[in-house]
Amino acid sequence: MQLKLPNALAKGQPGILHQYAERLVAFEFTRGNQRKPHSLIFIGGLSDGLWTVDYMTDLVAALQHSEWSVFSLVLSSSYNGWGVGRLGKDIDEIAQCVQYVRDYKKQLFGAGKVVIMGHSTGSQDVMHYLSCPNPRPRHPVLDREIDPLTRTPVDGAIMQAPVSDRESILSVLNDGTERDSPEVMQELYRKAVAHAKENTYEDDDTVETVVPLSVTARIGYPSSTAVSSRRFLSLASPDSPRKPDEDDLFSSDLSDEQLQQTFGVVGSRGLLKSKFMVLYSGRDQSVPPWVNKETLLKRWSTAAGPSWHPKSMIIPNASHALSDPDQAEPRRILAERVIAYLDEVAQEV
Repeated sequence: MQLKLPNALAKGQPGILHQYAERLVAFEFTRGNQRKPHSLIFIGGLSDGLWTVDYMTDLVAALQHSEWSVFSLVLSSSYNGWGVGRLGKDIDEIAQCVQYVRDYKKQLFGAGKVVIMGHSTGSQDVMHYLSCPNPRPRHPVLDREIDPLTRTPVDGAIMQAPVSDRESILSVLNDGTERDSPEVMQELYRKAVAHAKENTYEDDDTVETVVPLSVTARIGYPSSTAVSSRRFLSLASPDSPRKPDEDDLFSSDLSDEQLQQTFGVVGSRGLLKSKFMVLYSGRDQSVPPWVNKETLLKRWSTAAGPSWHPKSMIIPNASHALSDPDQAEPRRILAERVIAYLDEVAQEV
């Protein structure tokens, strides 16, 4: 299918700002009085927020005259909040947004479809939403006064650039940086992991500790973002592949048995009414050169079984967020795949 995209929309975007939960909002890109019963909820990656992923321009433009509207979701972990965030809390908030959008659209148009789409670490949110027990397990420290929510099923799910934060960190440790040699980086990392494990919480396990900014910045995280010891250990997952932490869902060295606990349980959890689609970037700068992308997607497909959408693909020459100047063709392919997938979901009974 050749999809002709409208001219890119202006930077100022019309729409509706929705408060789907206390202090949490989602922006719906919509204009006029078109009938739009279906919804695509977009979840960004680390440090993302409203309208921070460039290719959303293409998706919004391509869906402008369809029955789908796009919601850009703000979580408590958006922007700099990811440093003390966690997937468990993310999926609780996503569940609130999904239910809000379903109820909102039903009042206007009757029952419609809801699809969640994650970019980068947003893909970890999508996989966690689909594969985690429902409701999710209670965190022994952070959920003392919180009841995890029961998540409502979604009609579809897309994961774009689902990459391993752990392998990205390992690549930095192997190559070093302009400032530090590999040996210096590995020693820095070893000490940071040891300290984070020994001092994850303080004040009788009621307060999280923070990894020094001087350490996380040298590993590659923004120097303006405080990262808790717990989240650092989750992203770095130092005991992987034997014992992967919460964020380690997409590493290439995870065993088939471990993939069965995530990709393999999507069908039995009952939270996805169709198949999920993966759009991997062929030139993703966050993926180390030792990762065989074709082999990795084949393993994911095998683990997922009938939950895997056959149109999943590696987009040739696509960068991580498809934001480089040479990304017009990858963005066109991505938009075509997403639109075709949404059309398919809309037609399902």
